[in-house]
Amino acid sequence: MERARAFLADDHSDFLKAEALLLEPHFELVGTACNGASLVTEAQRLKPDVIILDISMPVMNGIEAMQKLTQCGSTAKVVFLTVETGEQFVDACLAEGAQGYVWKPLMHSHLVPAILAVLNSQRYVSPLRRP
Repeated sequence: MERARAFLADDHSDFLKAEALLLEPHFELVGTACNGASLVTEAQRLKPDVIILDISMPVMNGIEAMQKLTQCGSTAKVVFLTVETGEQFVDACLAEGAQGYVWKPLMHSHLVPAILAVLNSQRYVSPLRRP
């Protein structure tokens, strides 16, 4: 069975490493980016099935990068992985077409289920505070 192709974008290298370790057993990691502009360029080239990205990144933030990818015809599912807990961030990401939103402190228990849900055309929003 072919594994879904995932792309990671975060400006914190420690989070990229942690995400990669968490996701590698479940998905084929095809690339990473440390800013929104690189994400747009690389995602167009690599055509992942799912993109996991942060909101706050340099050059182009995650929401802007997602808008640009949509304009370019990307069909990748999008899961935001962020420290932002405000409802306005969740609403903005979902309004732009994201299917998932995971709070970074819950990454280890929520990220894989979120990705699996969005790959199955379901929306996933993790709690924005620790249960």
